[in-house]
Amino acid sequence: MIKIKRVYVDKVPDDGKRYLVDRIWPRGVSKEQAGVDGWLKELAPSTALRTWFGHDPEKWEEFKEK
Repeated sequence: MIKIKRVYVDKVPDDGKRYLVDRIWPRGVSKEQAGVDGWLKELAPSTALRTWFGHDPEKWEEFKEK
C-alpha cells in the first residue's frame, strides 16, 4: 500500500519506508527530521513544469496530464 504524507509530518513506526518525491528539498527540514529512506527527485515534476503550473488551480488537470 502507498500512503501520501507531507514531509513535515513526523515519522511514526507504522509508516514503513518513506521517500521524498520532490525536486526541491523542503525548507527548514534536516534529513534527520524528515525521516526519509530516500529522495526520488527524478520522479518529481520537472522544474519547467512546476514553473508553468505556478500552483494555479485552473491548470491542475493539464498539469496532471503533462
